[in-house]
Amino acid sequence: MRKQINLILTAFGFFTRIPIPKNIAFSQDNLNKCNRYFPIVGYVVGGLTALCYVLLSFFLPTSLAILLSMVTSILLTGAFHEDGFADVCDAFGGGWTKEKILTIMKDSRIGAYGAVGIILLLFTKYTAINHIDSNSIAYSIIIAHVMSRFMAVWTMHTLEYVRDDENSKSKPITKSIQIKDLIIASILSLPVLLLGSSWHIIAIIFPLTIVKILFERYFKKWIGGYTGDCLGTIQQSTELVAYLFIAALHYNSSSPIEINLF
Repeated sequence: MRKQINLILTAFGFFTRIPIPKNIAFSQDNLNKCNRYFPIVGYVVGGLTALCYVLLSFFLPTSLAILLSMVTSILLTGAFHEDGFADVCDAFGGGWTKEKILTIMKDSRIGAYGAVGIILLLFTKYTAINHIDSNSIAYSIIIAHVMSRFMAVWTMHTLEYVRDDENSKSKPITKSIQIKDLIIASILSLPVLLLGSSWHIIAIIFPLTIVKILFERYFKKWIGGYTGDCLGTIQQSTELVAYLFIAALHYNSSSPIEINLF
């Protein structure tokens, strides 16, 4: 049990800015095995983001509460996944060979493709959440954070890691993903879909899976697998699709659908 707790804390230490005990060792083995606990990171980051929204909604308009909750999410993760999304936009937008794409992806600077991509991503995410029924926003945030991280874990099992260099910031945690890790991640993730008061939300697994598969096919075609930035892109993209799906449920329903806890 203590080892599993260390793995969970390792995941938080790598993927968030949330403080963890200093005695947690970031060994190669721990970094590999902590992948199974990405959904728990989603529960905590999503839960704190949702809590921020709920508290702020008592004092501020819904639009401002949403915007500040998004800021909270970025602060909690240090824009870790957003940075990966921007890098992928730059790399695949400006590179036409595998070598060029991987070279651009390693560049820490953000170019025009990355800047435009991240602006559109955040604006669309904000707009989608703003069109969700206010009673459903908090739970929707938790769903999106948990399920998007599960999709990233699934990709680790489906594709192969393509970087060989030791300088990659994501190499230690994106290799050696086993089927048991995927099963554990599934067990941790899927219950979030059963906590809501509406059965409609279970269908969210379909658009998320489709988006994940499309990205996987695209990455495999151009670079033969995935990198850490590709995982960040899948996480951010499926999080956005989750909000779009829930917003569509409300918009196209003849009667209000409340998707909230219990």
